[in-house]
Amino acid sequence: MRATDAVQRGRESYALHAWRDAYEALAAADEHARLEAQDLDRLAMAAYLIGRDDAAAEGLERAHLAFLDQGEVGRAVRCAFWLGIFLFLRGRHAEGGGWLGRAGRLLEPARDTVERGYLLVPGALQALQSGDPSTAHEVFREAAGIADRFGDPDLVALSRLGCGQALVAMGNATDGVAMLDEAMLAVTTGEVSAVAAGIVYCALIIACRDIFDWRRAQEWTVALSRWCAGQQGLKPYRGQCLIHRSELMQLRGDWPDAMAEVQQACQHLAEPPGDPVLGMAHYQRGELLRLRGELSRAEQAYRKAGEAGHPVQPGLALLRLAQGRIGDAAAAIRHVVTEAEGDRVKRARVLAAFVEIVLAAGDVDAARPAVDDLDELSGVLEAPYLRAVAESARGAVMLADGDVHGAYRVLRRAWTTWQGVDAPYEAARVRLLMAQACGELGDHDSAAMELDAARRVFEQLGAAPALARAAELSGARKQPAPGGLTPREVDVLRLVATGATNREVADRLVISEKTVARHVSNIFSKLGVASRAGATAYAFRHELV
Repeated sequence: MRATDAVQRGRESYALHAWRDAYEALAAADEHARLEAQDLDRLAMAAYLIGRDDAAAEGLERAHLAFLDQGEVGRAVRCAFWLGIFLFLRGRHAEGGGWLGRAGRLLEPARDTVERGYLLVPGALQALQSGDPSTAHEVFREAAGIADRFGDPDLVALSRLGCGQALVAMGNATDGVAMLDEAMLAVTTGEVSAVAAGIVYCALIIACRDIFDWRRAQEWTVALSRWCAGQQGLKPYRGQCLIHRSELMQLRGDWPDAMAEVQQACQHLAEPPGDPVLGMAHYQRGELLRLRGELSRAEQAYRKAGEAGHPVQPGLALLRLAQGRIGDAAAAIRHVVTEAEGDRVKRARVLAAFVEIVLAAGDVDAARPAVDDLDELSGVLEAPYLRAVAESARGAVMLADGDVHGAYRVLRRAWTTWQGVDAPYEAARVRLLMAQACGELGDHDSAAMELDAARRVFEQLGAAPALARAAELSGARKQPAPGGLTPREVDVLRLVATGATNREVADRLVISEKTVARHVSNIFSKLGVASRAGATAYAFRHELV
């Protein structure tokens, strides 16, 4: 293929969002002829979108120099801007800052250009990330004014995204969400570049998740999935989309599908190495493993998340609670809550875990003000999910305080709210508390019905720790087991009957494999069976599973 034909094919593929074809055609042309500045820019962007970061950086540097040779300073500044942003995303802050500084020096001081608006964005992001949303909002608004004045679609979308994020961080969720929707509207017109569109999609979904607006997060995740499907060979953004899909599936109770999505995300993000989004994927995987009771594997996932630079709390503290290490869990979650002081979004994400852990530690006095904070935050953010979180925590504290009648009324309201947001696991956990309240009131029939309803959900989900809690509340451990089995042997037999290996049983019960093997041997001996199949049949015959 002649170089001119390859260039033409590359341009056509680029226009069709066929990034892999565009990159291959333009790269082939580049081997035989000198590409124009704009084609170098296309080559660099296509390289970035298919995950060839080094080629993208090289292409942008060459495009920057080519635009300068042509006297197109504005286009050269944009190349330097995007190169700086890409390097920052890869953690190469010194190089990224150098390119952004170079872009700033190229601008003529007295000249009003759209590129000046682009160069406001990094400073505004730094202010937002350092806990100064007010300053960030002012700078993003200035950038938005420039974007409107020049009618630049990418800058319109990025500046409105920043304004929305800053407003949310300032506690003005209503206006913040409206601004985020404006940013998304700019993207859906189709005029925004693929790089800017992907940034807006992912940041908007995270913002919705941070304020517990799961309905809007789900809508935009569906839109992001559809958008990713139309981008041939897309590498960035697709992994984050899979993570968000996993989170939503987890909320709806589709745990096997949620695990499949996040495992796919981990594989997708592993190459090339260094993608910070990989930490988010490992954290989500850790959450699912913890809920299923695979505690040692959950710990490995949290550790990988931390190594990738992603926060591991409150998941790791809740894991310590599940392991029975209540002191470690309480120390960790207290530290996290203290660190989140003054940041409403961060506090909202950890306060529910704080209440659960300090109640387990017997510190009701610490739980009460945390519940008050949750109530206040749920009023500010106006999210049904957060309202359900606050009501659940309030009911748990009232139950611990001995206000059983009041606790039941609040918990019933929380259960209704969880049902409304289609969160079966959280709704079932509330039913455990309702069962406890009914039992303390002497209403044993209602307590049994609540426990049965919760247990069915936990069995469907495979939520082993929650099932164990349901068994404790039902008093199943206190009933004499058939075959002379001990309560721990019954626990082991139940898991063996689900097909779990000794290693998996050990993970679920937080004991060693050697201990599990001894229990299995004792079970075989007491039941007079010679295999796991025989023990499983016994378990089902005697309704132990």
